[in-house]
Amino acid sequence: MTSPLELAANVFTAAAILLAGRNNVHTWWTGIIGCTLFGMLFLQTQLYADVVLQAFFVVTGVVGWWRWLHGNGGAPLPITHAGWRTMAWMTAAGLVATGAYGAALHFHTNAYAPFIDSAVLVFSVIAQLLMMGRRIESWPVWLLVNTIAVPLYFSRGLYLTACLYLCFWINAMVSWIWWRRLAQRELTALQAAGRATAADAVTAGSST
Repeated sequence: MTSPLELAANVFTAAAILLAGRNNVHTWWTGIIGCTLFGMLFLQTQLYADVVLQAFFVVTGVVGWWRWLHGNGGAPLPITHAGWRTMAWMTAAGLVATGAYGAALHFHTNAYAPFIDSAVLVFSVIAQLLMMGRRIESWPVWLLVNTIAVPLYFSRGLYLTACLYLCFWINAMVSWIWWRRLAQRELTALQAAGRATAADAVTAGSST
């Protein structure tokens, strides 16, 4: 049976994820509330790695909120690609961290499915860091996280949360496509503005 806490956590988190997919800055404050509620829920169900993850989301939510609004020299942060080098070292670091943290949970706590739970934590951290920088590659990483999280939460009886993360999987795929289009539009607009500036400079030079 779905508890009021799980329901409230899902509502706020669903709103945050949908807003993120639409590139809407209000994703951050709704996410902060949702993550706080999920932290309380996961503590009750002995998913300790997820408790740590939600605390991380709350802190980075504040930072991400500011960066999206002012991270480009005081202007809103544009959507960009992370680049293959960044993704390569993040992936390698993620695999190492998953193994190390999963082992710590296995040997020192009564955590359920410690290595799977650890993978959700570590790669969610990576996805969040990319999201804070408004990087397109955050979405394929979220796809990976959601693929792991759905069966994990279902196995712990968090059926509503599992269904929500299945919806997140679909949203991540759609958002990945949408952000790529938005980035191309921003690039086209920037190139057009650059050409206009250059043309104005030439016109001003020829008139003097």
